[in-house]
Amino acid sequence: MDDFHILAFETSSTLCSVALLSREDGRLRLSEAQHEGRNEHAERILPLAEGLLAKAGLAPAGLSAIAFGQGPGGFTGLRVACGVAQGLAVALGVPVLPVDSLCAVAVQDAEADEAGIHVVLQDARMNEVYAAVYQCTGDAWVTQQAPALLAQADVAQWAAAESAVWAMQAGRQWVVHGDALTVFPGLADALTALGGVCVARAGIPARAQAATVARLAAQAWLRGERLDAAQATPAYVRDKVAYTTLERAQGLGGNPAADAVRLSLHDMTLTDLDEVAAIERQVQAFPWTRQNFVDGLAAGYRGWVVRRLGAMLGFALVMDAPDMAHLLVIGVRPDAQRQGVGAHLLQACIAHCRQGRLPALTLEVRPSNAKAIAFYQRHRFQQVGLRRGYYPAAHGAREDAWLMTFTLQESPA
Repeated sequence: MDDFHILAFETSSTLCSVALLSREDGRLRLSEAQHEGRNEHAERILPLAEGLLAKAGLAPAGLSAIAFGQGPGGFTGLRVACGVAQGLAVALGVPVLPVDSLCAVAVQDAEADEAGIHVVLQDARMNEVYAAVYQCTGDAWVTQQAPALLAQADVAQWAAAESAVWAMQAGRQWVVHGDALTVFPGLADALTALGGVCVARAGIPARAQAATVARLAAQAWLRGERLDAAQATPAYVRDKVAYTTLERAQGLGGNPAADAVRLSLHDMTLTDLDEVAAIERQVQAFPWTRQNFVDGLAAGYRGWVVRRLGAMLGFALVMDAPDMAHLLVIGVRPDAQRQGVGAHLLQACIAHCRQGRLPALTLEVRPSNAKAIAFYQRHRFQQVGLRRGYYPAAHGAREDAWLMTFTLQESPA
């Protein structure tokens, strides 16, 4: 039996909470301490932790890992939890376990009814909402759409566009959680009007708590997940807090990242991989696994994802060689194809080549994939070779691959 002691911190809201989850001889023991108060997290967090350890009779050296609510949430609060987790982990020589704070909200409010899709809408202030989508698979919570920032006015439109995909994956209704249902009057009614949705109880505080962070971290620990403390970062989501004075004078307001319904490009991270793998399974007969993507990022490959209103539409992953970059895999969600997503991803790959002074971008494609070949040809890729028996095919057969290359010197500066 894998015994452990996990200390967890959660400070993404005004609630500062610390939890200690232990498993010894197959028995679980969970304790938690909390303090409510804005701008007091840094003062309260370590005394709360010390009290829990003392009560349990456990020395800090006995801890197996440090978990923390990664966010999204308040900037200062996220820095406190992450910084304290990193400091303790480095001092004790143990790994950290980042946990999605919005997933913790979903777990807390789901109670016994965990099956299906769970949508979390959390107030982000500035008339904006943090939005994310999760599915409970029985033994784990899987991210269907990673946390993103939406303008409050766009939430219903986002849900209307994406709920068909959630329903197809879950096979049942979807449930909405989060304090945005209370903060923004009428939001719950707008979502209910879409049909096929059960809105969670409004008015109940929906804030992530360290006890839930600890339970989710324990699941990650048992799956063998570990992260070096130096790699721990908060999930801020909001890239730019507000418009400048000049921009506001021009009639703009709030956060630019949430104002427009447009494609947005982001670096691929571990938190994206559930969605990446789901798209890959939809578009490939012999798809990469989630672990393939994990291994690729760990090896230093560069990846990007394209989103609209927080929903992932496509992804690409490249590997650099001394004389070129190799586009390993690219995928666009079937219902988002022919909308410029693939072109957006190719441009990111080409820009990456220019930045790294790599003269070419190369890829393989099945000769039977006429649509893909036409797409690459439109973007000035040329066939330069053939790889015999490169791809697996049906009934144990193999299919050749065209080797296609985009030469940067031929492209406009």
